[in-house]
Amino acid sequence: MSDHASHFEGTTGGMVLTTAILLYQTETPRNSSHYGAPRPDALAFASIHQVEHSDDDGPTIAAGAPLSRAHLRQWTEALGRAAPPEILPDNVLVAHPDVLAWWTPEQVRPAFFNLSRPPAALRALSQRMIAPVPYPAHLFVATRRGLGVYALPENQRPTAGTRALHSPILNVYVDGSLCWGNIPRPKTLGVAAIPDFERALFDSWSTHPNAGQERTITGKGGLVGLWDDLAARRAIRFPTKRLKPFTRGRPQTSRKSGAAATEPVTVGKLIAESVRR
Repeated sequence: MSDHASHFEGTTGGMVLTTAILLYQTETPRNSSHYGAPRPDALAFASIHQVEHSDDDGPTIAAGAPLSRAHLRQWTEALGRAAPPEILPDNVLVAHPDVLAWWTPEQVRPAFFNLSRPPAALRALSQRMIAPVPYPAHLFVATRRGLGVYALPENQRPTAGTRALHSPILNVYVDGSLCWGNIPRPKTLGVAAIPDFERALFDSWSTHPNAGQERTITGKGGLVGLWDDLAARRAIRFPTKRLKPFTRGRPQTSRKSGAAATEPVTVGKLIAESVRR
């Protein structure tokens, strides 16, 4: 059994190596982390083994058995007991090992604009500038894959049934995910990482709308025109009624009724889907 480079703090009574879990997949992907999940189309198998100790040879992995859901549940519960309790702030909705969800109230923040192709007749954003603009209340759903960003219809803590809206922020894709670019990603999903996630969104330069974003709002002027108007007149409230409900795929409008072509997504659904990924 080879040496390993994992380290942990000792606990009262110490810890003994008792069990090993071996993970198998159809092939080893190149240029990827040794500890990352296999590709979505790869087959995987796991076995669990007792570790036998010998004074002469040291620990040895013994014959094992297929890893079951019961094994996973037992070990997850044991690992969870080792995690220190944490007092959650009021803005946190979910704190899960794989998902962190929180919300921010509406507020005026400095925004960073550097439009690559400024439309004609802009009053404030025709050049690189930092301007105070109002943001609507927002929902954040962080996972190990990325960050989901959505606007909220009201300036209050959302419930599971609250309908999510498309975020008007320019560096958010129409599917709700943040366009990271060269922004450093937080390394953890703990509550302490919330300021880092928010800085990645609010403190980055907005250069252009992403594909389909112009269809996420109603009214004249488009998304860039809306931000230009808010910056030019030093507005203090964002017109949340102009934001369309968040839907899967690109926002579309029914030709007959003008209603959303697909069902809006709720905060509860967004969080539940993130946990299952």
